[in-house]
Amino acid sequence: MKPVFTTAAILAVLQTPVLAQQDVYMDDRSSPETMLQSLYNAINRNEYARAYDYFATPPAESLESYQQGYADTDHVALVTGTATSEGAAGSVVYALPVAIRATANDGGEQTFAGCYTLRLANPQIQGTPYNPLHIENASMKPASGELNEVLPASCGDGAAVQTDTVLADAKSLFASVYGDVCPPPPDDVTPVESYTIPFNYSHESLDTPKHEARLFRFYCDRGAYNEIHAYILANEEGAVSPVQYPTPETSVQYVDGNSDGEVEDIRTVGYTAEDTLVNSTYDPDTLTLTSHAKWRGVGDAFSAGTWIFREGTFTLVRYDVDASYDGEQNPITILDYHTGP
Repeated sequence: MKPVFTTAAILAVLQTPVLAQQDVYMDDRSSPETMLQSLYNAINRNEYARAYDYFATPPAESLESYQQGYADTDHVALVTGTATSEGAAGSVVYALPVAIRATANDGGEQTFAGCYTLRLANPQIQGTPYNPLHIENASMKPASGELNEVLPASCGDGAAVQTDTVLADAKSLFASVYGDVCPPPPDDVTPVESYTIPFNYSHESLDTPKHEARLFRFYCDRGAYNEIHAYILANEEGAVSPVQYPTPETSVQYVDGNSDGEVEDIRTVGYTAEDTLVNSTYDPDTLTLTSHAKWRGVGDAFSAGTWIFREGTFTLVRYDVDASYDGEQNPITILDYHTGP
């Protein structure tokens, strides 16, 4: 069984104790894996009441004693395995392999491994107050070794739960990178869209089997006429990273210095790496990302870019700017490696 290393766990290993306290808030009960990520997110953020409330039966005599149990803990790293599930009296009971490494304030480390049991009552027959997925109990014992080595091979006798671990990692990474700047999406917006990208490298022959990357578009924010998106790319190995977009930095000169008048010149003065796109779309037929950022509501002034997926990443191939507020769309092409002769 291949263990699932959460983004939170990776960050916990790499970050210093000071940075570890800045974990982005996560409260996700949509799966056993994210439930456990949320539990230890709460512990790492010293939000012990939230962690305590994830349990159906209190994990300690009182909240105070539960909190006291973590008094000397600086941070906890988490690895989860593949959950199993089985039905029981109108509920689904999950068993999840878990391994954790607790780092103390003095730098000492303790490792534990075992199984968490979680239960979700059928949402279709619940009333109010609604009872989401919660933790029934945990059976953890001291262990010695790396987290992936001590992680139990399986827990429970039910069927393995097929989970999209790459999507889960993309969501965790998005929360870690963008959680402080991207508010939750409104009800009429799909929070994340997923695309599969089949591709080959240029050095491969035509009959080489396709590699497969995955692209995830996350809603980030919106205004009156612009919507912002962030993208997470998973390579063929399933490793996730934020997509960065090379973007020309331009200087616009207007006739007589009047920004409401005619554009005299647009010059490229450098390049930046943006981490979000505005009014973006992904076209799976052409493997292109496009953006169209309106400078005002009528849309006569804007900047637009095209990035094509090749060699396993996105490359800027076209960029247009319309800097004239004249009621018409007449952009100037700043860069074009996309249009044929």
